[in-house]
Amino acid sequence: MRLAGKVAVITGAAQGIGAATARLFAEQGACVVINDSQCDERAYALQAEIGADRALCFEADVSNRAAVGQLIAATLERFGALDVLINNAGVNVFGDPLTLSATDWRRCMDVDLDGAWHCCQAALPEMLARGAGSIVNIASVHGHKIIPGAFPYPVAKHGVIGLTRALGIQYAAHGIRVNSISPGLILTPSAEAHFLRDADPDGERRRQADLLPCKRIGEPIEVAYTALFLASDEARFINATDILIDGGRSQLYHE
Repeated sequence: MRLAGKVAVITGAAQGIGAATARLFAEQGACVVINDSQCDERAYALQAEIGADRALCFEADVSNRAAVGQLIAATLERFGALDVLINNAGVNVFGDPLTLSATDWRRCMDVDLDGAWHCCQAALPEMLARGAGSIVNIASVHGHKIIPGAFPYPVAKHGVIGLTRALGIQYAAHGIRVNSISPGLILTPSAEAHFLRDADPDGERRRQADLLPCKRIGEPIEVAYTALFLASDEARFINATDILIDGGRSQLYHE
């Protein structure tokens, strides 16, 4: 029960890494707020699985500052505290820099970078008042290495890592830690959808796995366990740090 008595807000928690994190945090004793831009049957099923007494579904678009304020207010009204914030909500926006529309650029930055900032900004006053708190931002391997054709997603994720470091240092003396996790290829619903769009889904999945030194694709629970560690008191001396979870892929000089 590594999070016993703690309250965690997890954005983008209806599926994938967010859902795995919410489930694991609840197993480890936390009360969890399951946030998504649209709380559908997956979010409510997760709430039912955890138990209505220890889980709350709250619909809010993280790109909307006012909606995020309502999310944090609802958390405090329901559970009376906020100990952990997991900024997991995000969208994949990939395109050519010269043909990318202003709308797509703005959508990427609004959710992936501004969304994390909105949540931090809303959560920090409560954490500062209590003199304690842990924020974990889900960045990406794209925040470390550039993959051609993935613009502007890496721009936003570099920003998330910068946000992590800046806030971690800014509030370190106030008992607040801000860290990030940079996943590589993880078997999320969006990754599965990508494979299914290929003419040979199984072949594409094998090809992607073969690119990794460990010869397998990561799982959401593996990211969730890292978030659990960073959120817990076990990581109390870790701050303003990013942890790569990519099976070693980003350390390769060439293939």
